[in-house]
Amino acid sequence: MPAPSVAAAPNASTPLLRDTWPEGRDDDDDEATPVLEVPPSTVLVIMCTSWLGIFIAAMDATVVATLAGPISSDLRSLSTLSWIATAYLVGSAASQPLCGRLTDVLGRGPGLVASHALFASGNLACGLARAPHAMVLGRAVAGVGGGGLTCIAALLASDLIPLRRRGVFQGVANLWYGAGAMVGGVAGGLLYDRTALGWRWAFLAQVPPSVLCAAAAWLLVGGAVPPKQSDRSLLARIDYTGALLTVSFVVLLLLGLSAGVPWTHPLPLTAVPLALLLLAAFVWWEGRRAAQPIIPVRLLGDPTVLAACAISALSVGVMMAALFYVPLYLQVRGETATMAGVKLLCAPASMPLGAMAVGYTMTVTGRYVGLTAASILVMGAGVAVFTAQHDRSSHWLTYTGLFLLGGGYTGVLTTTQIACIAAVEHAQQAVVTSAMYLARSLGGTIGLAVASAVYQNALRTGLWQAFEGRPDAGEQIRRILDHLGYLEQLPPDWRAGATKAFMDAFHATWLAMLVWAVLNLVCVYPMKNHKLHSTLKR
Repeated sequence: MPAPSVAAAPNASTPLLRDTWPEGRDDDDDEATPVLEVPPSTVLVIMCTSWLGIFIAAMDATVVATLAGPISSDLRSLSTLSWIATAYLVGSAASQPLCGRLTDVLGRGPGLVASHALFASGNLACGLARAPHAMVLGRAVAGVGGGGLTCIAALLASDLIPLRRRGVFQGVANLWYGAGAMVGGVAGGLLYDRTALGWRWAFLAQVPPSVLCAAAAWLLVGGAVPPKQSDRSLLARIDYTGALLTVSFVVLLLLGLSAGVPWTHPLPLTAVPLALLLLAAFVWWEGRRAAQPIIPVRLLGDPTVLAACAISALSVGVMMAALFYVPLYLQVRGETATMAGVKLLCAPASMPLGAMAVGYTMTVTGRYVGLTAASILVMGAGVAVFTAQHDRSSHWLTYTGLFLLGGGYTGVLTTTQIACIAAVEHAQQAVVTSAMYLARSLGGTIGLAVASAVYQNALRTGLWQAFEGRPDAGEQIRRILDHLGYLEQLPPDWRAGATKAFMDAFHATWLAMLVWAVLNLVCVYPMKNHKLHSTLKR
């Protein structure tokens, strides 16, 4: 094949999208990985189709964040709130590491179709759920599909868009995410407050759009982006064992952290050490035995890749904790689900601003380390604002904290994804993208589990301190923990003590998030600025 031409670097006179993307090839362990030559108009159609999946997944995230408290209360199990959130992330952790390898062989289009189908099936199960375990199972299935939607969108960007331009495209993707998140929170609250089926409509209404998006992916993406690997026998070499070890580790860790029992109880004392053993087994398997590891240990030897994955994990952990506990905080203060969703808009409103600002700056400067640190500082400032909240504080504290958190969050996700991809060869971009999304899923899961453990233990301790010695204290505390609406039914003297216990629990949760934000800043130190190429050919 003749040597490919190398396009000039972008400047004021060269367009963002050229007539065709330059083609080239890199060597992979299995076979050469082609760089696609696709007209710009086709690139935009493909990316818009994948961004529809991001929109739906973002809408789902804020729907569930807004309604997690009411759902748990209606199912008479407020203590399972963290499982409703983390089950989705566990499903994502199972699917995202495999997305790169599977869709390399089967194709990105079929991968999008399957992801939409699983996402729709999971939401249908949630809408029909009558018990907590059915809801958790539905969220896990939806997570498998949602994880595929977000991961495959990033893989398509790696296939079709040069690194130097990808920051802008990542910013546009975050515009779609922000739009979905803004719609989801308000729509979920309105459906809960204004319809007979309440929160069930919030899940059932997502099924038809998912089916339509699956049809669009089949028609528009499948033929335009062929599989990168032609040998179907490679499917047998995919690291299914690594994915199983990952999910087992996460589930055991969640059992230990989210059980709502004292730290001295046998369950956390058994589950957490077993989870750590599985983590060690996972690292050993990935480094020594896996033919095609989902996280190649040698890639994590690059300080930029390791730092980018760690920063992404910590950032998602902070954001997930905020998304689920800020609406709960507002509802404890007496807000309706609709108003909690409206106030949650401050985060997605700033998400596109942060992503586009960072993406444009990277395109112009070709650097990302300083932008990563600045974005983390903005996130940390948002969390610091949360720590000043109490039961009578101004709502402007909530607005400001969410706005800062959202803008910093998408800035971090944009820079770390580009940093991770820039540090590896083109042939490794799919697997490192999957590793990045696995880090995000694990970070969100563990971050939310830690926040839940802090919140549940602080709340139980506060309630017992407030009511110990009173008649029926145990029964009243059980009812408070099972149903958020029971706060309204308490006598005034009981309600004051219960409200203080809730506020103390929220404050402890904000402080835990602040610790994660500080750790995040430390992780920037090993990152290095790699060259952001202006063409797909390295």
